[in-house]
Amino acid sequence: MDGAIPSPNIWNSPRTYELENRAVDPEGVVDAAMAAIRPWTGGVVLDIGCGTGFHLPVFAATAAKVIGVEPHSGLAKLAAERCRGLAHVSVHTATAQALPVPGSSIDVAVARWAYFFGPGCEPGLSELSRVVRRGGAAFVVDLDATRGDFGGWFSRTVPTYSARAVEAFWSRQGWQRRELDLRMAFSSRADLEAVLRIEFAPAVAEEAIARTPGLELHYPNVLRWRHF
Repeated sequence: MDGAIPSPNIWNSPRTYELENRAVDPEGVVDAAMAAIRPWTGGVVLDIGCGTGFHLPVFAATAAKVIGVEPHSGLAKLAAERCRGLAHVSVHTATAQALPVPGSSIDVAVARWAYFFGPGCEPGLSELSRVVRRGGAAFVVDLDATRGDFGGWFSRTVPTYSARAVEAFWSRQGWQRRELDLRMAFSSRADLEAVLRIEFAPAVAEEAIARTPGLELHYPNVLRWRHF
């Protein structure tokens, strides 16, 4: 789709990324942190870059309406199939730069590890300003590349990524931030190793595997948000 930014992990390995989704944040730290800032119970939720729709049923448990947006048509189809039995959930193949929803129609917008990585995402931020209604909020959940082994492995895999530039960007945009200490907990070493191999460059992934005993990983994140 025009304007889509390919994801190096879920776009190429959706089955392995499903293992990652299941492993990340078993305590629900992210959802609890967002709900404490702006609950979505009874509201309209927009999940931007929803992938295979892993988080859509969680929102749907209390929201009045949930809309998933995903630029990869194959992933959007999987998301729609996942939510087939949920009448108040819909999935659209679209980008963050051209959201298929009316203006001032969204209570809570969420982008979790999708698109909003800093400089260059201004068109998506403009769309958020269009679609989120007064009293609503938008959240962006992203890896914190400045902390922990995971952040270091990411920085070596994507050397063009500048954590300093990203932080400066969000500061200029007026968004608030909070560090989140998440973890990944896997059911097998095979799953853990498969996930590390889709997240990092080959040599970095093998180092990460060697330096990770057991079935758990520390996964430092940043929660960013803005009220409208």
